[in-house]
Amino acid sequence: MAEEFKYSCNTASETLQWIHAIINFIAPYRYFLDAHVVNFFKDRLWEPVDKEWMDCLRKESVGNLLRIPSGVVQDHWPGSLREFILTLRSLSLSREQADFQEFSGMHIASLSNVLSQGMNHKKKHEVEALSALVSLVAKQVGARTVVDVGAGQGYLAQVLAFDYQLSVIAIDACSHHGKITDARAERIRKHYAAKMRKNCSEQREFSVPKTVTCRVLSSDTLRALSNSPVENDHAGNQHLSQKCSVSQPSRLAEDILPSRSYSDSTLVIAGLHACGDLSVTMLRTFLECDKAKAVISVGCCYNLLSEEAIDIVDSCCGFPVSQGVKSAGVMLDKIARDLACQSADRWRGLDEHAGLHNFELHALRAAFQIVLFRHYPNILLESPTIGRQGKALRRQQNQRILESNLHHGGPSESGEPRESVSFLHEYSSIQSSKNCKSRAVDGYSLFVKFCESGLGRLHLPHLEDTAYSAVWRESESYFELIGPYWSLRAALGPVLETLILLDRLLLLQEYDSDLEASLLPIFNPVLSPRNMAIIAKKIRK
Repeated sequence: MAEEFKYSCNTASETLQWIHAIINFIAPYRYFLDAHVVNFFKDRLWEPVDKEWMDCLRKESVGNLLRIPSGVVQDHWPGSLREFILTLRSLSLSREQADFQEFSGMHIASLSNVLSQGMNHKKKHEVEALSALVSLVAKQVGARTVVDVGAGQGYLAQVLAFDYQLSVIAIDACSHHGKITDARAERIRKHYAAKMRKNCSEQREFSVPKTVTCRVLSSDTLRALSNSPVENDHAGNQHLSQKCSVSQPSRLAEDILPSRSYSDSTLVIAGLHACGDLSVTMLRTFLECDKAKAVISVGCCYNLLSEEAIDIVDSCCGFPVSQGVKSAGVMLDKIARDLACQSADRWRGLDEHAGLHNFELHALRAAFQIVLFRHYPNILLESPTIGRQGKALRRQQNQRILESNLHHGGPSESGEPRESVSFLHEYSSIQSSKNCKSRAVDGYSLFVKFCESGLGRLHLPHLEDTAYSAVWRESESYFELIGPYWSLRAALGPVLETLILLDRLLLLQEYDSDLEASLLPIFNPVLSPRNMAIIAKKIRK
C-alpha cells in the first residue's frame, strides 16, 4: 500500500520530485480529469473506469462514498481501488490547520465587534489568522507597510491597520470596493477616537488603509501604478484612490510608496483569496520588486487561471508557472482546474442526506443534458453556463450545513429559496419510500419537473412526454453509478490542487537561493477549503 506523507518540499529538488510523482500517477486517469459530470449519461463516462471498482462502489453506502476524497478506504474493497485512493492521499498536501503555537511571537486575537462587523463566520476566521501571520512576517523582515492585493471591501486591510498599526495599501479592481473600504475605515476610526475621548485616554493617530483602484491583469500592470499626487483627507491621512494608468510602466514600490510618505522603503505583499491569475501575479511581482521583502498569498479560483501558450516562448500564464513543471509538459484544462477546487473536508463534513441529494441532483442534471443535446443542441453552444445556478444553491446549502455542524453538532435549516427547498424535500420523500415501483414513478415525475423547470429558465418550449420518458428509460438504471464516479473523480481534486500549489512554490524556489518559501495551511479546511498560504521572504543581508 502507498506510504502516507513520504514527500517533502523544503528544496526545489524535493518539490520537483513530488511534482513528477503526481504527474506520473495521474497520467492513466486523464479520463477523470477531462470529463464534465454533466455529460455523464451522454458520454457514458463510467465506461473507462475499472468495472470491478464500479461494481463494488455502486453497492457502497453514501457515507463511505463521501469519505473517498479524504483517502478513507474499506477493507472489503478491491486492492487496486484501495491502492488508488491511498496513493492519492499520500500525494496530497496535508490540509489540517497549522498549530500556530509553533510560530514564535504569533498570537491570533479575536476581532472586536467593530472590526468584524459585516463579516460572516468564515471571513472572520480567515482575517483573524491571516492578519496575525502577516503582522508576524512583516516584523520578521522589518517592514511596516503591507500591500493588500485584491482587497475587496478592506476587511484584512482594516484589521492590519487598526489592530496591528501597519501602513496598508488596499488595491482592488473595483472602485466601489475602494469607496466602501474608505467609508468603513472612517467609521472605525471615529469609533476608536470616540472611545478614547470617553475614557479620557491619550489621543493618537490611527493608521487608516490607503485605497488604490487598479485592474491588475499582470505583474507589469501591478508595477505600473502611475505616479500620483498624494492628497490629504480631512483626517490627515494620505489617500490614494485614482484609477491606475498602465501606459507608463514604473516600479510598484516607487509608485505607491512615495519617499515623503513613509519612513521605510520595504513592504510585504499579501492577498486573501486573490482570484485566478492575481495570486500568481503577486508572486511574480514579489520576485521582481526589490522593495518587496515578503509575500503571503492564499489563492483560489484555479478554474480562472490562464493557460500556457505552448507556441509562445516565455509566455506568462497562471499554470504552469515554474520551469520545472513547464519542462514536464503537464497541462490542466479548465475542467481539471475546476476539479482542483473540490474540498475533501467539505465532502467528509456532509451528512448522508446532503450527500445523497448532491448525487441525485447531479444525475438529474446529467439526464437533462441528454434532453438538451437531442432537442436543443444549439443551446449548449450558446449557453455554456447552464446549471450554474443549481450548483451555487447546492454550495450555499452545503456551507450552511457544515457551519451548523461545526457549531451545533447537527444540520440546520437550509435557507434555500422556496422552490429549491420544495424540490429537495420532494426528492427526500421519494428516496425514503419503500415501494420501489412507486419510487420509480415518482422519480420520473420529478425528472419531468426538473426538465420543465430547466427549459423554462432557458425560455424553451416544453416537450412531449415521450421525449422525457425515452431519456428516463436510458438513464435511470445508471443513476446509482454517478455517486461512485463523482466520488472517485473528486478524490483527484486535492492532488490537482497540490500540483498547482507546488508549481507556485517551485517558481519561488527556482528564483534565488537567498529566499525562504513554504506552504502552510492557515485556516480550518472545513470552513475555508482554500486554506494553503504560500509564504516567502527574501533573506539576503
